[in-house]
Amino acid sequence: MTFIGQQIQIIKGKIETSSVRAGRAANAVQLLAVSKTFGASAVEAAWNRGQRDFGENYVQEAVDKIEALKHLRTDQNPLQWHLIGPLQSNKTAVVAAHFDWVQTIDRIKIAQRLNDQRPAHLPPLNVCIQVNVDGGQTKSGVDCTASLQALLDLAREVDALPRLMLRGLLAIPEPEADAIKQRAVFGKVKDAFDCLNAHLPVHVDKPNPLDTLSMGMSADFETAIAAGATMVRIGSAIFGKRPEHA
Repeated sequence: MTFIGQQIQIIKGKIETSSVRAGRAANAVQLLAVSKTFGASAVEAAWNRGQRDFGENYVQEAVDKIEALKHLRTDQNPLQWHLIGPLQSNKTAVVAAHFDWVQTIDRIKIAQRLNDQRPAHLPPLNVCIQVNVDGGQTKSGVDCTASLQALLDLAREVDALPRLMLRGLLAIPEPEADAIKQRAVFGKVKDAFDCLNAHLPVHVDKPNPLDTLSMGMSADFETAIAAGATMVRIGSAIFGKRPEHA
């Protein structure tokens, strides 16, 4: 087994253990392998071990990999590409055409452009709204430190766009070594998630408006799972140390 294959097996075991410890089903949390800065061969090695969801930060780098690995994508193996980095308006067309998910929506302008530019032959683009719950000054995301009203307003607008499927929230809290403080921040994200589920309309094809809470990375994913994450974004713990230029 390759190094990447071994690491995926280890991480999936930890995710299952953390889920059960939190009183949840063993398969309650999805692994998103963050493959940014690693080449197509690393993605293929993970794919060979059953990994199907990959997160990318840089649009052109990701598109190159998507094209290089399009032979892996079949009806039986639905390889999914998630954009988890900032998205500029001049990149929305290429993202709408190539990605399956965009997890970093933070303003209606970007959502509207993605909606308008999503090719008609593709299913609606899955999207998450990025939130900032701890006041990190360098962080993107809807500011939820004082009120959830701006988040609720944006979610309602995004939810009404026909070529987008609003799935949930993404959060990237400031690094915090203290597990109790980590849990408190993740708890705020979960509260925002629950608030939206209580106020957004119920769709006939989804029992709840939102089903994805994307939070937790290599250093804190177990705490995020305890707080209610449904998707964790793991990069270095799977692929190893990133190149120096990353």
